[in-house]
Amino acid sequence: MTTGALHSNVLVLNHRFRAVHVTTARRAFVLLFKQAAEVVYWRNETFSTHTFESWKELSQFREEFEPCDDWVSTVSFRIAVPRIIRLLFYDKLPPQEVKFNRRNIYARDRNRCQYCGRKFPTTELSLDHVIPKSKGGRSLWENVVCACTSCNNRKAGRTPWEARMKLVKRPTRPRRNPLIQLKIRHEKYRSWKQFLGDAYWSVELKE
Repeated sequence: MTTGALHSNVLVLNHRFRAVHVTTARRAFVLLFKQAAEVVYWRNETFSTHTFESWKELSQFREEFEPCDDWVSTVSFRIAVPRIIRLLFYDKLPPQEVKFNRRNIYARDRNRCQYCGRKFPTTELSLDHVIPKSKGGRSLWENVVCACTSCNNRKAGRTPWEARMKLVKRPTRPRRNPLIQLKIRHEKYRSWKQFLGDAYWSVELKE
């Protein structure tokens, strides 16, 4: 479906082919149409670059011979969602730091409750301060973990030791962007690996 395809992820490279962030297909198509970016198509251990028009033409061939997971349909044509685009006039790299936010904490803990070890959908998880704020605990990577509703209620305002609960693993600050690590495991994003060098560890996901 077009709606879902427009929200799929696209790796964005700067002019020097270094990863800078991950955006949505919708935003990627805007950049391509404005000629601010080009498609980078990885195939058979090599890559080619394409304008919006040449990518549209190649998409017709790919639809027949290389079925793609994501397609966008317009009134007059169908076009494949590119996996990688390159900004034509941008050379900078993002800050070398993983943002401390709810999404990255869930990704770091892989949606597993850090007390019972079970995996849950995001809607059934919350964030827990290992050392509660009431006892001086701070909102840091090393003190915040995913917890399911049951474990969070059981622990309440106590430390794990007071609640006789044990952490699956000690929380730490990730050196690598946990969301990118999750994405790169997916088959349809395998082409990203070719362009994720040192910048891989600091790539930021955009909404």
